[in-house]
Amino acid sequence: MTVSPITFYFDFSSPYAYLASTQIEAIAARYGRDVEWVPVLLGPVFAATGARPLIEQPLKGDYLLIDVPRTARYLGVPYRHPDVFPVATYQAARVLIGLQREQPDQAVPWLHRCFAAYFTHNRNIAELPVLQALAAEQGLPVEAVERYTGDATIKAQLKANVDRALQAGMCGAPYIVVDEQPFWGADRLPQLEHWLATGGF
Repeated sequence: MTVSPITFYFDFSSPYAYLASTQIEAIAARYGRDVEWVPVLLGPVFAATGARPLIEQPLKGDYLLIDVPRTARYLGVPYRHPDVFPVATYQAARVLIGLQREQPDQAVPWLHRCFAAYFTHNRNIAELPVLQALAAEQGLPVEAVERYTGDATIKAQLKANVDRALQAGMCGAPYIVVDEQPFWGADRLPQLEHWLATGGF
C-alpha cells in the first residue's frame, strides 16, 4: 500500500526548523515514509497570521534564546545562535529548488549544509559569497548558485511553495504534514511519531 510522504515546510532562518530537520529523516525511516522538503519564506506566513518573528516579540524573544540552545542540547545536536538573526533566505531556498530539479541527490545535502552553516558555524547564508563557498565545499559548480538564484522559474516555484504552504494551513516553521494531519513546531515531533506508530489517534 502506498503511504504519503512527510511534507516538511521550512524556512532556513527558523532555528526550530533546523532542529526538526536533524530528526525528521530518522523518524520517517522508522515508519517507511519519505520526506518531501518544501522550502518557503516565513515573511508571507507572518503577513497571513499577523505575527512577527519570535525574536522581535517581547518576552518570547528572550525565551527563544533560552529554549533553542536547550532543545539542541536535549536532542544532542550542535547549535550556535547566529550573530545576524534572522536573515533573508530566498537565495538559499532557490538553490535548493534548483538542485531538487536538476541534481536531486545533492538537494538534501545542500539543505543540511545550509542549516549547519547558519546555526552551527555562524555563516550568513543571506550572502551570495557564502552560498558560493558552501557550493564549492559540496563539490557543486559555483556558477550554479548565481544561475539558480536568478532563474525566473525557480523564483516562481518558491512563490508557489509559499502559496501551497499557506493553503495547507502553515502558521509557523517547521510545519509538517502527514496523512493530511498538520504538526507545527519541533516540539510536535513526539506526537508526529506517535501518529506514525499508531496509524492515527
